[in-house]
Amino acid sequence: MTNADYSPRSGTPAPPRLAALRRPGATPGARSTAVVARLPGLALACAVALVATAAGRLAPVIGGPVSAVVLGVLVAVAVRPGERLRPGIAFAGRGVLQAAVVVLGAQLSLTQVLRVGVGSLPVMIGTLAACLAAAYWIGRRLGVVRDLRTLIGVGTGVCGASAIAAVTPVIGAAEAQVAYAISTIFVFNVAAVLSFPALGHLLGMGQEAFGVFAGTAVNDMSSVVAAAATYGGPAADHAVVVKLARTLMIIPICLVLAAIARRRTRTAEDAAADTETAGPGQGAAAPVRVGRLVPWFLIGFLALAAANTAGLVPPAAHGPIGTLAVFLITVALSAVGLSTQPAKLRRTGLAPLLLGGCLWVVVSATSLGFHFLGQYL
Repeated sequence: MTNADYSPRSGTPAPPRLAALRRPGATPGARSTAVVARLPGLALACAVALVATAAGRLAPVIGGPVSAVVLGVLVAVAVRPGERLRPGIAFAGRGVLQAAVVVLGAQLSLTQVLRVGVGSLPVMIGTLAACLAAAYWIGRRLGVVRDLRTLIGVGTGVCGASAIAAVTPVIGAAEAQVAYAISTIFVFNVAAVLSFPALGHLLGMGQEAFGVFAGTAVNDMSSVVAAAATYGGPAADHAVVVKLARTLMIIPICLVLAAIARRRTRTAEDAAADTETAGPGQGAAAPVRVGRLVPWFLIGFLALAAANTAGLVPPAAHGPIGTLAVFLITVALSAVGLSTQPAKLRRTGLAPLLLGGCLWVVVSATSLGFHFLGQYL
């Protein structure tokens, strides 16, 4: 299974129509069919986002993005979206979110991006190191299998479902393990969105400080932006930059995991050759292409930030652009809520969920520790 045929939300292969759209040689007819297949689910996500936006205006402390997650979960439990709606919901949860990140770039300058990214580097490296070490140590003691604890550790430490999707073909993880990992990450994404803004206010954190906290301590980009946008616009700007810089960490991680996986594969093949049973297994690791690990939306974000730095984006357009970005984020979070599958969360089991909770606490505490340490230095 390749990244092109993988749906990071569900942990299952993408529907054939979506796989046809992603395939380089797909015909115009196949692309058109796939686009049409997305419309019902996308329309549902937009409808939930509109209601959530209205609810967010009535309760600004909660905000539209958080309302979108809650409403999406309620609709998913009540309606249980079927196959007809899933392609559009999957696209809204990933494609629309990526478009929102690109749009956010039009409000920032490259100088700001560089300053925030470099300034948050010690926190990013510290939280990632703490998370991966805890995943190995705690995961082994909880009895969580190697590939599953790797997926949960990378998903928590780097960028949630996106990191899990990138690492899956590298280590050859089973689909059931991917689904467990994503379900576990999702639980603590929602917990972060609901609790972190209140925690930030309780601790008296400023906009920049909370942006760094959200960007380093929350898993998926959608949840990072939702938590930060609820706290304030400047916090969201900082959180997006920190999160994008953190996302790049997946490149060295995938390269290291690929080297480890290749060594294990060679060892297994050598052992199998001794008994004349050598041969590639179903879980064989896939080769890594560095270029494919750099997300397109990061390039788009930097391109629009460069355009804004060059003065090509009028200052008067920043307000409408910000409104558009928040609505796109709300649509994406509606899809995240609509993607909820309670049965899959139940099947995750206690040990992986407990591991995810421990790692969430470790990353959050490490990020806050760096924040308060910086205040005393």
